[in-house]
Amino acid sequence: MAKKPQKPAKEAAASGGKPIVLLAAIVGLSLVGAGGGYFLATNLDKPDEAAQDHAAATPAAAPAAEDHGGAPAPKPVNEMSVTPFKEIIVNINATTATGRTTSRFMKLNVALVYDETLAGAERIEERRLFIRDSFQDYLRMLTEQDLRGSLGLVIVKQELLHRARTVTESMSPQEILVADLIVQ
Repeated sequence: MAKKPQKPAKEAAASGGKPIVLLAAIVGLSLVGAGGGYFLATNLDKPDEAAQDHAAATPAAAPAAEDHGGAPAPKPVNEMSVTPFKEIIVNINATTATGRTTSRFMKLNVALVYDETLAGAERIEERRLFIRDSFQDYLRMLTEQDLRGSLGLVIVKQELLHRARTVTESMSPQEILVADLIVQ
């Protein structure tokens, strides 16, 4: 009977030890991951201590149905008003597929949101016609390309808001609401 040659002791320990170390590392990482998952699962629905401390330090808001003793309810700090404008129809330039410049109609329905508590808010109604005229001047300079995509709408709203603030000489105008914007 022939005997199998035996590996030296160092080689046997080295080859047999690698799978055990690898297995131990995998089991260890799995346990750490499971522990972290358990911690997150049990603590996600609980507010953190800083938020609890902040909530305890600030007084609770008064209930909405609270009786004010016959006096009118106090106004909110920022009272916003909306003033709609008449429909604006202007011509804008467009370029056809062949490169020819043509004219198109743009129809726009907008409203101006403004803060009544800021200085200059009273000038909004006084200068309403001038605001509308400023809007029309800007809109006539646009091209069809300027109105493409959501970025085009955002830029138009920003420019109209800038013009409303310039005409009223105040920061009272807060936002432009666009009900319709149609290019025909």
